[in-house]
Amino acid sequence: MTTLTSTLEIGSAEAGAAREAMLASLADIATETARAVAGGGEKAVARHHGRGKLTARERIELLLDADAPFLELATLAGYGSDFAVGGSVVAGIGQVSGVDCLLVANDPTVKGGASNPWSLRKTLRMHDIARQNRLPVISLVESGGADLPTQKDVFIPGGATFRNLTQLSREGIPTIALVFGNSTAGGAYLPGMSDHVVMIEQRSKVFLGGPPLVKAATGEESDDESLGGAEMHAKVSGLADHYALDEQDAIRIGRRIVARLAWRRGGRDPGPVLPPRLPAEELLSIVPPDLKTPFDPREVIARVVDDSDLDEMKPLYGSSLVTGWARLHGYPVGILANARGVLFSEEAQKATQFIELANRSETPLIFLHNTTGYMVGAEYEQGGIIKHGSMMINAVSNSTVPHLSVLLGNSYGAGHYGMCGRAFDPRFVFAWPSARSSVMGAQQLAEVTYSVSKASALAQGKAFDDEGARMIRDAVEQQISLEAMPMVLSGMVYDDGIIDPRDTRDVLGLALSAIHSAPVEGTSSFGVFRM
Repeated sequence: MTTLTSTLEIGSAEAGAAREAMLASLADIATETARAVAGGGEKAVARHHGRGKLTARERIELLLDADAPFLELATLAGYGSDFAVGGSVVAGIGQVSGVDCLLVANDPTVKGGASNPWSLRKTLRMHDIARQNRLPVISLVESGGADLPTQKDVFIPGGATFRNLTQLSREGIPTIALVFGNSTAGGAYLPGMSDHVVMIEQRSKVFLGGPPLVKAATGEESDDESLGGAEMHAKVSGLADHYALDEQDAIRIGRRIVARLAWRRGGRDPGPVLPPRLPAEELLSIVPPDLKTPFDPREVIARVVDDSDLDEMKPLYGSSLVTGWARLHGYPVGILANARGVLFSEEAQKATQFIELANRSETPLIFLHNTTGYMVGAEYEQGGIIKHGSMMINAVSNSTVPHLSVLLGNSYGAGHYGMCGRAFDPRFVFAWPSARSSVMGAQQLAEVTYSVSKASALAQGKAFDDEGARMIRDAVEQQISLEAMPMVLSGMVYDDGIIDPRDTRDVLGLALSAIHSAPVEGTSSFGVFRM
């Protein structure tokens, strides 16, 4: 039998403490998520509704198929910055007319939907997701353009938005623009570079320069409608492919456009789906509050994969890394999960072989992170930890099957890289509230800075201020602890969202469905493995 069994004692003090800590973290995250959902706040939303307009989220809800889930992505973009949480953009994956699509909607209740540096970072990440997974893109447009005080951070990199749309079109990935309001200045090129454009009577305004700019530049008197109204673009310029009477009509037309794409998925369809044998609620009780305490990732896997069924490979070799085959929402997957934090040479070699096998069978890989990195020390350096760790990173770097990463606990140093961190282009990266990620643990990093400064002073024959150095060490530890927190990293769009552990299975299932919109292809071509 390959069905996983559990040794988790739900009624124990340890499980109770883990659950309480996780729920407390979820409450903090829910507060910030609520800020993103609120957009510009009650007054701004009321003013927007007073104009007879729907909010970005209401538009998305109408566009999606009835009862279809919406996998919102980068919800906390901009957290910790001077800008509204969410980046004034709502984005994610959902089914429209039976097709998995990538939706990007400006939030006009936040500074009129103006694009700031976090809006841009989030939007460009969405375009990456659309390209890698071949997802049709639907842009729900209502934006006055760039947030002008931040133009130096937006203007030059922002051109990639338009480049991406044309490249998606070149690659046969449909792009659709539903224009609900302003799409002005450089933003006018967003519908201009989309395959399909829907504009709304008396609502859509698309022009390179509005009446004040036109008058200042040319002396010409004009108005919004003659310059860039929906009727003009439908009858005269030809920019509008479809002329809608109101927002609901535009959404109806958008759904019909998707239905007429005759879109075909490039990957496999899911097989029979069997729920896990253990309840998702118990996922709250697995990760200890102190991440120095190890936990068995099989407890997570058993509550996520179909029928709690895992075929492990090399279970007795390199045992601090679990590798095995499973199904998740009917899709075959390979799983690599850290068991005891540290990666030794055996784990690195085991992972390398497993990744090669996944590429041969064209099976997507899921990485479950809880690692402090590769083992250090004279014994391990002499045993070849550098070359074995390099083998694993080589395999991860050159693997062409889709990768999904979930940060459960620690994800430090080169271990983060070997387990396919953001820099290694996983299709999706999600984090649990318990996740921590940095170059090394905060305490270790602070201690290193203290030791280096002391050694430097002694080597130069200078007096060493031990008390001052310890104060700096403590400040560094506090700084790194804060920077390693999941909300900080999610705010920087280093992951695609912090998820409730209980939702892990469904989030991964939606991601796998999106992944299989594109062909899943493995490779036998890797860099030179240093033996």
